[in-house]
Amino acid sequence: MGLYDREYYREEPRGIVLGGDMSVTTTLILINVAVFIADVFSGDQLSRALGLDWDLFTHPLKFWQLLTYGFAHDPSSVRHVLFNMFFLWLFGREVETLYGKRLYLQLYLSLVVLSGLVWLLLNLVQGDAAKLIGASGAVTGIMVLFVLHYPTRTLLFWGVLPIPVWVLASVQLLQDIFGAVSRENSGQVAYTAHLTGAAFAFLFYKTGWQLGSLLPKRFSLGRLGRRPRLRVHSAEEEEDDLGRRVDRILEKINREGQDSLTRDERRTLEKASRRYQQKRR
Repeated sequence: MGLYDREYYREEPRGIVLGGDMSVTTTLILINVAVFIADVFSGDQLSRALGLDWDLFTHPLKFWQLLTYGFAHDPSSVRHVLFNMFFLWLFGREVETLYGKRLYLQLYLSLVVLSGLVWLLLNLVQGDAAKLIGASGAVTGIMVLFVLHYPTRTLLFWGVLPIPVWVLASVQLLQDIFGAVSRENSGQVAYTAHLTGAAFAFLFYKTGWQLGSLLPKRFSLGRLGRRPRLRVHSAEEEEDDLGRRVDRILEKINREGQDSLTRDERRTLEKASRRYQQKRR
């Protein structure tokens, strides 16, 4: 049986599938929307409490704001939460599939904290009295990670114009860079938080480092395997070898579930999936 005859690589049915375990991406979106609605009815008191204060270092007992700010949005602007959650839904689902629920959640929360921390440090230097709210830093990081894995994917802009995701991400990052260096044009947008999320996503992609890496292994939500040494194969041998690895990985999924996969195993499935897509063209 060839690699592409395996059950895992048969084309999945399109459409919405109801039931099953809820994804982390869906859970994050529901939490953000619920907090936004509650904040509207509370007269923005919730976002005031959850938001990250610029002088947090003088009030260390509020350290939890480094995490909670990422779940609060401007109650006077539906667009704020709408666009963040749309892009999280657009890019987060496949990134979650690549890394598994546990590591994906750990990465997302890490991006929230790191984006807030860098914003906090820069605001201390600049002396800006402000409050940070919103998931934009983490969402930007998830978008960058998606683009690093799937740079040639295309999206239909306004449902009509096909645009490669790397172009979309490049435009967004250029806007953030311009906004960060042109402070008079920044308004209330935390461009530095966006850029921080992008930078740490790139660091994670290259090295596997995120805040969970600082925890002892028994407390870590996900483990990253070492990169295998390069080997030279003929095309047929390489496909057979890849097929055998896929078989072992699928058996592991059946035994232990998808969350048990290492980073290398997920990259193997991603590599086999790309070859399948290329073969279909």
